[in-house]
Amino acid sequence: MLHSVIFQHMFQMPLPILEKLLRPAIVYLALVVLLRLFGKRELAQLNPFDLVVLLSLSNTVQNAIIGDDNSVTGGIIGALGLLAINWLVVRVLFRSPRLTRIMEGRATVLVRNGQVDKKALRRESLSQEELVEVVHRQGFEGIHRVHRCELEPNGTFYIEPFEPSIADKRHDDLLARFDALQREIAALRPQTSGD
Repeated sequence: MLHSVIFQHMFQMPLPILEKLLRPAIVYLALVVLLRLFGKRELAQLNPFDLVVLLSLSNTVQNAIIGDDNSVTGGIIGALGLLAINWLVVRVLFRSPRLTRIMEGRATVLVRNGQVDKKALRRESLSQEELVEVVHRQGFEGIHRVHRCELEPNGTFYIEPFEPSIADKRHDDLLARFDALQREIAALRPQTSGD
């Protein structure tokens, strides 16, 4: 008797399967739209406040996803619904670059030629101090060293320096040496074949 009660509490769902599949799909789509509307900053997680918002958001929508169901079966079906809607959205966006641009948005240029675009910072709700912190994390001593900085739709920063990095210079030097060696080898081949 005790085993059947445990089994019933763990696996019997009080909600229909269709509802268990629709709830996560609706919440997923609503969150995608809301995050798109509220900007890239929410994805960048630049400060503790943004992290708190994202963590609270997951807790806030939990009940909307699971409803009055705490069963293992319901949780698995809910997870399946979330994964299925994500798989479907990714496939649709992969096949439609135009829809991808609409859903994801475009990158925002924050720095051009070492100059900060203050309007762009305001649009993205970023302070200059936060931008400087990002630039420092990327290994630049200051914004004046940055040729271009963009906030990508996924919340990451793309930073392009004025000058090539040391690694890029070494790479170019290595390629030049490799080309010189190939030319020397090519020049030696006719001499060795004639012997």
